[in-house]
Amino acid sequence: MSARSSRLEEAVGRQGGRCLWCGRAFSALVPPTTDHLVPRVKGGPSWAENEVAACRRCNGQRGHTTPVDWLLECSGRGWQPDAGALAAALTSLDAAIAARGGQRRARPYLAGQLRRLARAHPAAS
Repeated sequence: MSARSSRLEEAVGRQGGRCLWCGRAFSALVPPTTDHLVPRVKGGPSWAENEVAACRRCNGQRGHTTPVDWLLECSGRGWQPDAGALAAALTSLDAAIAARGGQRRARPYLAGQLRRLARAHPAAS
């Protein structure tokens, strides 16, 4: 198994086998994909802490929308996004960046997302 597929499998397990954004259970008809919280174009690393599992529909429709904006959009669509899992993933990524260093471009983006999530979903933070 490749490192990438094992990271996806790990993300699926962390999320209880469900898409972070819509809450659908993964299956043969709803396969998981790797979604980067901080997009690579915004300086996001290809680390397990920056990856969550999302269904193809959510991953494709999200594009480069920020995690908090997409969480709010998913809620508005009547889906069941997991704000707690998003908060945990963003916090884990923040800790990993603090420990490993680097990621100069990703730091302000991540800090802004953590602040916005705390305002939008205080219980999740």
